[in-house]
Amino acid sequence: MRYHRAADLAEALELRRAYGDLLRPLAGGQSLLPALKLRRDRVDTLLDLGRIGELSYVAHRGDHLAVGALTRYQRLLTDPLVDRYAPMLATAAAAVGDPQVRHAGTVGGALAQADPAADLPLALVALDAVVVLASTAGTREVPAAELAVGPGATLCRPDELVTEVRVPLPGPARWSYRTFARPALEWSLVAVAVADGRVALAGMGPTIRRARGVEAALADGAGAAAAAARADEDCDPVDDVRASAAYRRHLSRVLVARALADCSPEVRP
Repeated sequence: MRYHRAADLAEALELRRAYGDLLRPLAGGQSLLPALKLRRDRVDTLLDLGRIGELSYVAHRGDHLAVGALTRYQRLLTDPLVDRYAPMLATAAAAVGDPQVRHAGTVGGALAQADPAADLPLALVALDAVVVLASTAGTREVPAAELAVGPGATLCRPDELVTEVRVPLPGPARWSYRTFARPALEWSLVAVAVADGRVALAGMGPTIRRARGVEAALADGAGAAAAAARADEDCDPVDDVRASAAYRRHLSRVLVARALADCSPEVRP
């Protein structure tokens, strides 16, 4: 395996262009390194992004909050801009792993990993965030809800890197983040993020998705219970050793009802 450590973004993008599909970016390494250690994944060329300080930031830019791809989860827990404009990101980050993981894991790494049960990407989908992809040819924007196309697969081209996430401002007037997992530090069986009228689900299919049936019911004036009853519409949860598909469907309805009640205290599920 070949190894490169980029000193800045320009060098990283040039290496990405040169190696294409042969190259795998390494950010926090909380998913990739265990997979390599257990021989569940193989890499021809590893690109270490860890020293690119220019991609670690949180900034207010008028109509959006910009978060650099190498911003660590831990920073989301303590940054005053996140606390003021996008507190759901801090709540989602707090649900990830343990302090060691949160001090290493990155925003961009979570998005690029495209895990359908991941916490932070779920919050970004509910917040209607946009992901910036960069290459030597320039940048383009992709909605966070459309970035993942399957487990571990994204719209990111072989010459591109995730460089930034943009969360629209002002943030939601009402929001809620609900998750359910059995033992500590395990991925959520199902998680729900609600931001105003947007509802996103994790653990209910091959990608994080918007609960369009719930959103439509809310737009039509339905209460929390009636809207939540549509939570698992158009979803494709799986049976596995952790839970059955039927149980995941049940959880989605329960968690959506609770999250909607969080956003409207006068309404009870």
